[in-house]
Amino acid sequence: MIKIAEYELGLPELVGLGLAGIVILLLIMTVRAAGKSARMAEPLAHQMGALGQRVQSLADGQQQLAGGLTHVSEAQAAAQTNMLQLMEQRLSQVSLQMNDNLQGSARRTAHSLGELQQRLVSIDKAQDNITKLSGDVLSLQDILSNKQTRGAFGEIQLNDIVSKALPKDSYELQHTLSNGKRADCLIHLPNPPGPIVIDSKFPLEAYEALRNATTQNELNDAARMLRTSVKAHIKAISSKYILDGETADGALMFLPSEAVYAELHANFPELVREGFAARVWIVSPTTCMATLNTMRAILKDARMQEQAGAIRRELGLLYADVERLGTRVENLDRHFGQASKDIAEIKISSDKAGRRARRLDNFDFEELSPDADQVVPLTSPKP
Repeated sequence: MIKIAEYELGLPELVGLGLAGIVILLLIMTVRAAGKSARMAEPLAHQMGALGQRVQSLADGQQQLAGGLTHVSEAQAAAQTNMLQLMEQRLSQVSLQMNDNLQGSARRTAHSLGELQQRLVSIDKAQDNITKLSGDVLSLQDILSNKQTRGAFGEIQLNDIVSKALPKDSYELQHTLSNGKRADCLIHLPNPPGPIVIDSKFPLEAYEALRNATTQNELNDAARMLRTSVKAHIKAISSKYILDGETADGALMFLPSEAVYAELHANFPELVREGFAARVWIVSPTTCMATLNTMRAILKDARMQEQAGAIRRELGLLYADVERLGTRVENLDRHFGQASKDIAEIKISSDKAGRRARRLDNFDFEELSPDADQVVPLTSPKP
């Protein structure tokens, strides 16, 4: 037990007092803490108010932003719709243009393929022709490699040229002369010069040897061979086909190759002069055609001379016909003159009859007295 002043306090009272003191102390501390907290909360309250205002402003701005976003969204949607429509139009135009371009390209491609096909067909035909021509060339080489077939080739070429240049009745193929020799072609020219013979010759071996010579010795041998061959042909033609009183005083040697003809005139002029001396004229297909055209003119002139008597007779008959025509024209002119005179007199009588008819229509009998002697009586006069 504790005694304080005049009071005596037991343990329970002391505990109660301690607790009460503690409570009071706590209350004091709480009040102080509350005051301190209140003082400290005032700036926080101001900050909270400002924060609330800011939050309100933020809410208002958010509402405005939401409205702006809605407007922007609507504008964006409209722009997107317009863009989609424009893109659809452009895509449609591009699609149509692409279709047109594709169709045009397809047509052009088809046309090009068609032309290509035609060209391929032409190329195939040309290839076939080339193949055929190659075979013909090989056949021609086979023909020219044999003397008999080569002679037939020259005769055929000569026949073709002569048939194109001269009338059919002016020449004769494979004609046999009085000496028993057969000429390739005999042209019936008038005297002078008389019928002239054309014989085909083709010294191919000598010419090929001359073209294929690689050394001087080979060239000399080939030239010698060509001279010998051509001289033999000139001599044969001169002796066989130039006959006094039957043929002309000359003959033609036909070379069916322009190359051989050019070679002779370019490098062997002595052979050409020797032919002239033997009255054998060497001709190629071109010069033969020119010579035959000259002969055609000679034949035409000869036939005109043969027909001169008939022409003079026809001219006499024509002169008689012209004189007869002149006489008949004079007679016709005389008839036309008489007819014109008759028509004029008929016209005078018609005018008089018309005047009299008009007078009768007006009953103007008194005016008939001056021409009474010309009035035609209605009744025939008594005999």
